[in-house]
Amino acid sequence: MSLDITIQLDDADLDHFIEAMKRAQANVSNLAPQAIVDAASKLLVDVPRTRVPHFVKDRLQSLDQMIQLVIDAGYGLPDEDRHRVLSCLAYFADPDDIIPDSVPVIGFLDDAIMIELCVRELKPEIEAYSDFVRYRNQGGKPPWRRSGQPQDRARRLAGNPPP
Repeated sequence: MSLDITIQLDDADLDHFIEAMKRAQANVSNLAPQAIVDAASKLLVDVPRTRVPHFVKDRLQSLDQMIQLVIDAGYGLPDEDRHRVLSCLAYFADPDDIIPDSVPVIGFLDDAIMIELCVRELKPEIEAYSDFVRYRNQGGKPPWRRSGQPQDRARRLAGNPPP
């Protein structure tokens, strides 16, 4: 038997998470970026070892994507964006998060909510990185060269065929 629970967080609830994020950022301000990444990466290792709701597991892919965004040397994330991503990841480096991770079933609930909030805040950066990874994984060829169909609108409008 399963139980579906829907949680709606209002602005005051979200403010609580935002304040927790700010505290985490202050607490880890002396950590090197790699230490922040390592702490967030540890969550990816720790969660599968415990029994957690699918809500949490489903958000771990997004956490991994944020980590990759920071560590992928081939991407060249601008410093300002890198700082924003690291600021989001800082919550996972703070041992004093809202719900201690050791609490059975719900210990990672706050982490999942924070991942969701970070994904919303970093949506443009995450989407750009996803596009980059897709491009790189397809051999770095422009879309019109991969499919054989001209998709470069500017070239078509100018009357030039794709190269």
